Amino acid sequence: MATGRLSAGSVVKNRELLTIQSKLIQVPDEHWIVHLQFRRFAGCPVCDLHLHQIARRHDAIVDASIKEVVVFHTDRRELLRYASDLPFAVIADPDRQLYLEFGVEAGPRALLHPRSWVPIARGVLRSMQSIFQGKPVPPVNPQGGRFGLPADFLIASDGRILASKYGSHAYDQWSVDELLALSSFHTREETSSDALT
Repeated sequence: MATGRLSAGSVVKNRELLTIQSKLIQVPDEHWIVHLQFRRFAGCPVCDLHLHQIARRHDAIVDASIKEVVVFHTDRRELLRYASDLPFAVIADPDRQLYLEFGVEAGPRALLHPRSWVPIARGVLRSMQSIFQGKPVPPVNPQGGRFGLPADFLIASDGRILASKYGSHAYDQWSVDELLALSSFHTREETSSDALT
């Protein structure tokens, strides 16, 4: 069960995370704004649909001084089958430790909410195309279950959460445009407050 939700102004503790590529990263990061996003399971067609958009626009995200960190409730070995080619940090959290700390939940509404149905259908179609191209088939019984809900956090270098979003269904997360707008807003806000001091 998840603990309380975190909102703008909450401070997260410093932590070192190991990516599926065996690289250590810092969250928060003293040089970057971190976009920490919680996804579902490795091979999730809906997650893949969203992460493909993130990967396609990764250069714009980096240019905005944002570091992408994506967490799945799947073990490293399984994640490597599906996510090894993503151009950003991917973290395996099969025991849901980070999910618990950040108050990220699961529930049937992940798939039952009407707004998730079209993205689910698009994700399944994209997944089928990938299978024909030699990618692995999504798991029938995914580790951690099917009902995970997404969540997004924008974390400043001092650990303050600048913005957060807890998804109400499987495809309810920030778009790349929303992420860039949020980062730009907070960067301008910090620049203005620095000028006043």
